[in-house]
Amino acid sequence: MLVSSQAINPGLLDAVATDPAESIGLPVNELDTPALLVDLDLMEANIARMADYFRQAGVAWRPHTKGIKTPDIVWKLLEAGAIGVTCAKLSEAEVYAAFGITDILIANQIVGRQKVARLMRLRRHADPIVAVDSLENSRELDEAAQNEGVQLRVVIEVNVGFNRCGVEAGPPVLAFARQIASLPGLRLVGVMTWEGHTGLLPPDEKPSAVEAAIRQLVDSAELCRAAGIPMEIVSCGGTMTYMFSAKVNGVTEIQAGGGVFSDYLYHRAGTSHPIALSVLATVISRPTPTRIVTDMGRKAMCADHLAKPWPKDINGVKSVALMAEHGQIELEAPSETPRIGDKIEWHVGYGDMTVCLHDEIYGVRKGIVEAVWPVLARGRLR
Repeated sequence: MLVSSQAINPGLLDAVATDPAESIGLPVNELDTPALLVDLDLMEANIARMADYFRQAGVAWRPHTKGIKTPDIVWKLLEAGAIGVTCAKLSEAEVYAAFGITDILIANQIVGRQKVARLMRLRRHADPIVAVDSLENSRELDEAAQNEGVQLRVVIEVNVGFNRCGVEAGPPVLAFARQIASLPGLRLVGVMTWEGHTGLLPPDEKPSAVEAAIRQLVDSAELCRAAGIPMEIVSCGGTMTYMFSAKVNGVTEIQAGGGVFSDYLYHRAGTSHPIALSVLATVISRPTPTRIVTDMGRKAMCADHLAKPWPKDINGVKSVALMAEHGQIELEAPSETPRIGDKIEWHVGYGDMTVCLHDEIYGVRKGIVEAVWPVLARGRLR
């Protein structure tokens, strides 16, 4: 039997809807769970650390925000000295532009009539930069920009070994740059890449591998400059690699952003940023003295095989497992604690795939909720 929306009892819906702002000032253990937390002292230290590193390296910071998705936090990066932001999707750029952020690199290709039309609407309110790697897509963008009476900034995405998108480094970049230069609706401002294939290399191999990858990007830009094609932007570098890519002569800006929160994946990659992000959960079952079951599962926390989440401040953990709605901890030895109803935190394994699962993020300082920010770019996949 179908039930119309008019038959729904609004009072019951109101009963389950709470105003997150009412949580400000509460001890963190009084929050309902699961709840996404960020330790403000650690996050602010991570922001300052990254901003200082890039300042000393003499490169600009354009942090990638695909794993942050929260304009209130993104503004903190701009206040710390970031020149703009990087994002993965057009819809994320639309959110940031709505909050007054105008210098936005969309580090992806914008393809298709619907998306290009939206991009032109965005261009009325911001000055985005879009990655291109094909003449077909470039012509599509050029035609739309000319019809709108504007120029659209673009960067050539260069493949330096990650083998995802991108024009091959060297002469192919120059040939493609010459083609773009003939399109009046586009303004070629530089090149970009992501040297992701170097991120998880052993510490003794990573520095030279990153430098070799980024040198391909820089040399491609120099090849274009020698042919009279300006290259203002040479953009690269993520949290797993920025400590090396920022030092390659010729790089103008770094995109690293995930280190603001940090997670176990970044720790696997050798970064030493403290993990500021966690998910608060409630112990809902203790079936055996060595098993703890919480109300936080895969719907609240990514369980990526590259970096599993791990319970915080629980000693003697043997293993963890996440199901859809449950987080299970197996202890090495029997323990009476934590007890049913206790709250525990899980350190995040992979932040990019965890933040997007939550409607808000609770900023916590010394155990007290200081801020609650809506994750407004959540679900922005188009």
